[in-house]
Amino acid sequence: MELIPAIDLIEGKCVRLTQGDYSTRKVYNEDPLEIALQFEDVGVGRLHVVDLDGAKAGKIVNYKVLERLASRTRLTIDFGGGLKSDEDLRIAFDSGAQMVTGGSIAVKNPARFLSWLGQYGGERIILGADAKDKKIAVSGWEEGTDLQLIPFVKDYQAKGVQKIICTDISRDGMLQGPAIDLYKEIKEEVEGLYIIASGGVSSMRDIERLDEAGIPAVIFGKAIYEGRIQMNEIEKYVLKVC
Repeated sequence: MELIPAIDLIEGKCVRLTQGDYSTRKVYNEDPLEIALQFEDVGVGRLHVVDLDGAKAGKIVNYKVLERLASRTRLTIDFGGGLKSDEDLRIAFDSGAQMVTGGSIAVKNPARFLSWLGQYGGERIILGADAKDKKIAVSGWEEGTDLQLIPFVKDYQAKGVQKIICTDISRDGMLQGPAIDLYKEIKEEVEGLYIIASGGVSSMRDIERLDEAGIPAVIFGKAIYEGRIQMNEIEKYVLKVC
């Protein structure tokens, strides 16, 4: 299973929210690079970076931080948050992102999202499919929709999407375990999709349970920053799977 630590950015700092609520933000490190280098040191190869300022503003904001992370580490970075225009996408890739995640854009401007998919391919353009009660939410999770999660994902897979990041918003930042049954359902209903689980991970045992369920990748953040998962545990897991 691919382990993907998350760094969420507000004002260039590493923060975490609870259930996407900006009023709950907690700063864990003033310098995201310091955290990224720790991940690299224990053998992690990939990093999920979310521009929370960008998600709120509707345009990329923290690209200078992305540039610093990409230039000072060897981590493969997927980047999301506020990517709405072709210019946003260009800035993200020029700043060092190897992949980008599009969530709101896939709902609000599917033609543009599909043009990105056609230009860069399913390896570099990831669908952000974040949901509450199995309905898609957008705009930094501040806006709900009537779109049902699984039909939404199925439709985009038919159009070329290969990878999704799926967050059960009700579990995000709660440290109460991931939505394993939901990911199993997606896996059964949408065959061949690379599912990246996100939200709720509270321990290495949660990661092992996702692995046992056949989920290929997981994003986790708060569990690390709150000391529920130790860096040496990540290192042992990475060494074991390698």
